[in-house]
Amino acid sequence: MAMKALYVTSLHRFGGKTAVCLALARRLQKEGYKVGYFKPVSAHPWRPIPGRIHDEDDDFVRRMLGLEESVQDMTGVVLTPSLVEEMRCGCSDRDLTAEIKASYEKVVEGKDIMLLEGGASLREGLSMRVEPVTVADVLDVPVLAIVRFRNVVSMADACVTAHLQLGDRLVGEFINMVPDESMDSLKTIFGPCLEERGIPILGAMPLREQLEAISVGELVDVLDGEYLCLPDKNDVLIENLVVGAMSVEQALPRLRRIAGSKAVITGGDRADIQLVAMETSTKCMILTGQLRPAPEILYRAEHAGIPVVLVRQNTLETVEAIEEVFGKTRLGQSAKLDQFETLFAEHFDFERLYKALGL
Repeated sequence: MAMKALYVTSLHRFGGKTAVCLALARRLQKEGYKVGYFKPVSAHPWRPIPGRIHDEDDDFVRRMLGLEESVQDMTGVVLTPSLVEEMRCGCSDRDLTAEIKASYEKVVEGKDIMLLEGGASLREGLSMRVEPVTVADVLDVPVLAIVRFRNVVSMADACVTAHLQLGDRLVGEFINMVPDESMDSLKTIFGPCLEERGIPILGAMPLREQLEAISVGELVDVLDGEYLCLPDKNDVLIENLVVGAMSVEQALPRLRRIAGSKAVITGGDRADIQLVAMETSTKCMILTGQLRPAPEILYRAEHAGIPVVLVRQNTLETVEAIEEVFGKTRLGQSAKLDQFETLFAEHFDFERLYKALGL
């Protein structure tokens, strides 16, 4: 069998590209295929070791799939600020698409199928001429487009946009994070309507808030925070954020209304809010402004099993930093990956995709 490939890209940020790639790859591995992974373009450089730059997702994907390639080989081009500046000012004549193609050809050897992870939108990399449409053409690969559901109008617009821009390379679209109340109309009205326009819909997956949750440990990493107690609670998942900047009278009913696990963000000097937070389903307290709480607060938090994290940023800066990553389907916990795979298997048309790819 000739080697096959699939380019998985998205129409929106945090659409679930990495999760879909992992779910597809692990299923294919179980079916006996030798699977490879490659990210042609990364717009999110990560420096785990000084002097070494690669994509933030590659190491996790490499471990989950048991791949032999180095993380550097799994990415074609990393769009660092210095590279972007050099290319735009004309200081460099590098042919990025040629570099992507050369890197790709290094990792395909011995593989039955390659899964390529594309951009966060069809515009990502456009100014550098390495956006998903161009990359798919250069590498001559079919494309699966992921649409993150916000409402039926934006969903339909995104589906049509992908169809128009990707043309014959588009083998199908996958609608992710669909609220339960919108699923019936999507399946009975909007999906068939898009199919009639020649847009193949290979699945629609329901929104599950626990999959969008972020762990306490990830919050600490994002904020460069310091555990004041219970650092062993780093795998606890947070589904909601609450800013405790109100009066105590306003805080208690609000905190009680918010269901699910939550993190409360408040000033380190707001002992009144901290005490109220511990009376509700709070799973983590983030104290801002580098202001340490009273010893009594830490004593109560430890006995209640609530980790307390201290950060340098003020409350507004803390919220803005968390919003940059909250809602991204981070699969650093195996339980989340297993849950995503189970849902994906229920709501994705593998048979139709396999037929389109010739598997």
